[in-house]
Amino acid sequence: MTTATVEVIGGVDTHADTHHAAVIDTNGRQLGDAKFPATAAGYVALCAFLAACGTVTRVGVEGTGSYGAGLARHLRAVGLEVVEVIRPNRQTRRLRGKSDPIDAYAAATTALAEAVHPVPKSADGQVEAIRYLLVARRSAVKARTAAQVQIKTLLITAPEPMRHRYRDLSDKALIDALARTRPTAAHPIAQALKSLGRRHEQLTAEIAELEATLAPLVKAANPALAATKGIGVITAAQLLVTAGDNPDRLRSEAAFAALCGASPIPASSGKTTRHRLNRGGDRQANAALHRIALVRMSYETRTRDYVAKKRSEGRGTKEILRCLKRAIAREVFTLLTSQGQIPTIDDLRPLRHERGLTLSHAAEHFGVWPAVISEIERGTRRNDELTATYRQWLLTA
Repeated sequence: MTTATVEVIGGVDTHADTHHAAVIDTNGRQLGDAKFPATAAGYVALCAFLAACGTVTRVGVEGTGSYGAGLARHLRAVGLEVVEVIRPNRQTRRLRGKSDPIDAYAAATTALAEAVHPVPKSADGQVEAIRYLLVARRSAVKARTAAQVQIKTLLITAPEPMRHRYRDLSDKALIDALARTRPTAAHPIAQALKSLGRRHEQLTAEIAELEATLAPLVKAANPALAATKGIGVITAAQLLVTAGDNPDRLRSEAAFAALCGASPIPASSGKTTRHRLNRGGDRQANAALHRIALVRMSYETRTRDYVAKKRSEGRGTKEILRCLKRAIAREVFTLLTSQGQIPTIDDLRPLRHERGLTLSHAAEHFGVWPAVISEIERGTRRNDELTATYRQWLLTA
């Protein structure tokens, strides 16, 4: 058997500056390993090294979402199957020792042994750009929160005249007042508070700018998800990032629920049979599902009826939220993996004008605020049931 006909499996232990590759055959025999720089030229040399050992079946890569992201993109670009290898637990590493060649061979062995492999995110499309913007926004929000906490903390210990001056102001009024002050060098406390107030305003403007950039990207990436009731721009962006640019890698809605930490975990004992919240998975995605559940519990009739039913069965709030998040994960999975159709709304406003009706007339008929009807006509609020009823009313009015 010639080298070209030998099927081999590659494994790569990734680092910031170098990647260590190892090759085994389909029987697990070690064929060789080498270190390569984490550069474009290094990626080419690594692929050549793998190909020299035989026909590459697949390559197991550690850290496809961090140090191995660039290498994973290059391997896919040249037509190789890339699978994500999870770092072994510490007990296993203590037993076998640790070095770059050992970890690389372990990655190759895992890629050979396991029948089902996690498919890494492709990280080469619009969702990757959304991820960058979302990370920048999240850090700005954390910094703004820290600035506000520091303002409140410093005011507690500030001189009494200053405390009295700002005591009864709301948060927004307090920030505005501090940012407008003109302290002198003789008042360092006021100068510190002004600095924090201006920082808070600058971060607020930065967050607004990032959200304005995110909105069209999210809508273009998945219009149906962005238009779904209870899912805002930031929530939709997080769910898109969790799924990645290749949502087809998600094998089932149950797998997506587990990825979001929304899958039920058995917590039964003795005569008690119940499930509890899953505390694993992507916690940012879980928080996104939690926000959707809270919004729908407040504003959606269907969800409120469901909550009332569960409470009548003796379910607690945590149990109800668990059930809701699992159901929402099922809905979101469908939206992520299939491009759903958005109901058209372009005809609503012309129909209303033809009938000589105002927003107030329509709102009074349906018992809602005029702003709700306006949002439905402009497409900024999705409510399929009300939209269909509104259109029928306009056609028969």
